[in-house]
Amino acid sequence: MLLHFFTALRDAKVPVSLREYLVLLDALERDLAEKRVEEFYFLARTALVKDESHLDRFDRVFGTVFKGLESMGEAVAPAAIPEEWLRKLVEKHLTEAEKAEIQALGWDKLFETLKQRLAEQKGRHQGGSKWIGTGGTSPFGAYGYNPEGIRIGQDGNRNFRAVKVWDRREFRDLDDTVELGARTIRVALRRLRRFARTGAAEELDLDGTIRSTAKAGYLDVRMRPERHNAVKVLLFLDVGGSMDWHVELAETLFSAARSEFKHLAHYYFHNCPYEAVWTENARRHDARTPLLDVIRTYGSDYRLVFVGDAAMSPYEIAMAGGSVEHWNEEPGAAWMQRLLDHFPKAAWLNPVAEAHWPYTQSIGMMRKILGDRMYPLTLDGIDRATRGLLR
Repeated sequence: MLLHFFTALRDAKVPVSLREYLVLLDALERDLAEKRVEEFYFLARTALVKDESHLDRFDRVFGTVFKGLESMGEAVAPAAIPEEWLRKLVEKHLTEAEKAEIQALGWDKLFETLKQRLAEQKGRHQGGSKWIGTGGTSPFGAYGYNPEGIRIGQDGNRNFRAVKVWDRREFRDLDDTVELGARTIRVALRRLRRFARTGAAEELDLDGTIRSTAKAGYLDVRMRPERHNAVKVLLFLDVGGSMDWHVELAETLFSAARSEFKHLAHYYFHNCPYEAVWTENARRHDARTPLLDVIRTYGSDYRLVFVGDAAMSPYEIAMAGGSVEHWNEEPGAAWMQRLLDHFPKAAWLNPVAEAHWPYTQSIGMMRKILGDRMYPLTLDGIDRATRGLLR
């Protein structure tokens, strides 16, 4: 079974080596997983995966290989891995008809029902449609399916259906050194230019020197301030969740913008800006910047650019408490409007293909708030956005 798992990982282009496979066998012989499903999963992942970009492939292979497992035979001596070890990691597969039969509770009923379940439930539950647990079709828990629910204890997104997440999630900063086709993106960004000469006179004024020398009859060197792009940009970057699929593209844009604009400030948010944003994802839980401070700090002459897929629960935009990560006193739409009132020149760059926008309700809601100033994160989209920001 473990050999099949190893070959399946290699077939899925996860670069595992024989040495890593032997390390996993040795760890299992020493019983480091302690007969617990979570420990076995993390032990295998630690031993076999070297790059976080391969974690999703590893999870898919793991769930496929060990689905319905009853015994590992002699591969794990002296004890076999029981089925209950792996149940938490098995996805429940439903037909489209079965999915259509599962009803969403709605915002108020969802939280009322969760309070009841927390008061009534006494232990762990697997599968089913009612209790807080794993698998199944309950709106509360992990690794199951429900059109609207509260995700509790799950590693990452699966169906992008949760309206609330009761887990502390960590995101990483975007890398501004990425050079993707950063050159082509820079070319598109260069339309967003208005030059002015600022600072000390430290650049040779060749024309002025020639004129002054001719007039004076001797060499008269003239200097002038350097010419810089005077456009100021405030960049708001969505990180985490479904944006993980677009990190490379977002990093490329970020890298190009850092090299193109002298006056550039950036902040991170998740899904929709609320009362606070942050500049470092490693400290996002304890070093937040109130959004009102951002508005007070930067003048209305800054061009405001959002980068995100705008894919979220509609409640995040329309409802107080709608944020998946905390209880927001005001809906995301209220904070978006404050930003747009202060920064009249704004645009939203979306990495999702424009043809797919009509299929996501939250994208339509955000486009309406922006006055249809949402553009695809393509060279043509950036070009259209920069034209709009200079009007």
